[in-house]
Amino acid sequence: MLLPYQLMVLSQKEGAEEGVSEVKNMVNAEILYEDDEKIKILLKETDRAFVNSIRRTLMSDTPKMAIETVRFVKKTEEEDGGLWETDGPLPDEVIAQRLAMIPIPTKHDEFYFQDECPTCADMVEEDRGCALCTMLYYCQVKGSNEGVWVTAGDLNFLGDADGFISSKYQSIPITKLFQGQMIEFSATAIMGRGRDHIKWSPVCGVTFSPRQHGIIKTKSRSKILWDLGLNIKSGDFNKDGKLVDVEKVDLLRKDLNHVGSGTEESREFKDAVVLEDIPNEFILSFETDGSMSPKVAFEMAIKELSIRFGDIDADLKAVL
Repeated sequence: MLLPYQLMVLSQKEGAEEGVSEVKNMVNAEILYEDDEKIKILLKETDRAFVNSIRRTLMSDTPKMAIETVRFVKKTEEEDGGLWETDGPLPDEVIAQRLAMIPIPTKHDEFYFQDECPTCADMVEEDRGCALCTMLYYCQVKGSNEGVWVTAGDLNFLGDADGFISSKYQSIPITKLFQGQMIEFSATAIMGRGRDHIKWSPVCGVTFSPRQHGIIKTKSRSKILWDLGLNIKSGDFNKDGKLVDVEKVDLLRKDLNHVGSGTEESREFKDAVVLEDIPNEFILSFETDGSMSPKVAFEMAIKELSIRFGDIDADLKAVL
């Protein structure tokens, strides 16, 4: 799947009317692998610095919803001859920290940052919070003699079904309650960025590396590798002695460890098969925490970069 993204700084086209800009460069992004949490993307016609800017933006600037405030209810109840108190085994601060890390479904087209909200932006920070910028959750659970786990699935969203925690993550544990113990709280989630707190970072394991091809340098000595009967065979290479398939190159990389430095075979193998970097091509891979799909996280990171580059361009025009 090939996705063209216009990622570079907009610049004023010479001789054009005021406000008319052009894109100086374009990066092609091809999705090599994607599931609900992971993605691997091939980026072409770019350089290491720009790919690193995407990596940093994914971690620090991609908008995400996360629980910001928790209000615990302190009370005692009598029910069926038993006494229940909001006094669990964990401090409120620990529970609040766990709640902050639960992946809240993030709908970028439905919610605003509070300081950009059409309703709340002009209010003082303490008074902000409406259906356009805030998600509200409520939880009440009582323990038992055997013990009852309070999980992410016990968070009830006060809104439509899209706001409930995904079934895949509803088993995330928060605390465990026994007879006489109960917990009751309300929690609000708002939009934020990872640069302010890790709970607002939607990704993890963000890495990139140059794309590589496998090259047969010496056909006679390469037989040492094929004779080991590992993943890659000589027939996987094309007539020019190159291996270009990304997944097979990954397998070749593992195979070469068996004939690399420190092995007995390395004395005769002598780099008969090598990996060579492809100029201006990189493979970016990462996982999300479940608050959004990997593709959405990537697209939002690109959008954030485009806005930032546009702001830089506008600032330069203002001072030059």
